[in-house]
Amino acid sequence: MEIKAIRMFDGGFMNQQFAFGGEEGKEKFDEQIIYRSSLQNFLIDAGREVILVDTGFKTGFPAPAKRLGAPLYMGEKVADYMDAFAALGYKPEQVTKILITHKHPDHTAALDCFPNAQVYISPEDADAMKLEGSNIVRTTYADGPYYNFPKATKIADGIYFIEAKGHTRGNSIIIAESDDLFYMFHGDVTYCDAALKADKLSIVFEDIKAARETLDRVREFMVNHPTVYLSTHCPEGYENLDLKRVMKINN
Repeated sequence: MEIKAIRMFDGGFMNQQFAFGGEEGKEKFDEQIIYRSSLQNFLIDAGREVILVDTGFKTGFPAPAKRLGAPLYMGEKVADYMDAFAALGYKPEQVTKILITHKHPDHTAALDCFPNAQVYISPEDADAMKLEGSNIVRTTYADGPYYNFPKATKIADGIYFIEAKGHTRGNSIIIAESDDLFYMFHGDVTYCDAALKADKLSIVFEDIKAARETLDRVREFMVNHPTVYLSTHCPEGYENLDLKRVMKINN
């Protein structure tokens, strides 16, 4: 198994109020404390299959303007999603499955660029997006628990699609097991690794109680399993992957 980052934006920032203020309120945190931001999704080359975790914006999506004081700025465009995908040496026809963490367009906008792919997504987010077609798999998490997560579906050997509600009502995470490590593709459970370590939720959620339960389970999992945390919105996402850096959690 080989995991690769599909990088779209880099050199951005987010402030602490945005990244930490979901439960206690933005006013409890400092807008002048800044964390790095970027945008990347991921590809799993499983040998017999090429599997995407999320798909980014469609080609031509303009980079949002940089604005000092903005709560979140993704950064300058590195490449359009499809160009970054192609630069890894793959063709759209090779992709067999797409695993969607949640419905937001920075995770789903290029879904229709992959003609042979089955799209795995929670029923709630599939309904919210009005997704239809024989290639849409509304995941029922029928394979039971995955360690401390109550509901999961096995996608392929060593790859699991896991219910993790909160950021959206149908939010999911994906875990891939390789070389005695657990690679966690979490979408937006947190927006930066600093928030994970500080045990803080961002201000973006649809169900705050479920988001807290998910973050608690994520942190508990990491205490007990060597986990590489693959973030979408901060450079640690691709840096952790490159270094096979295991996240350390102090409970």
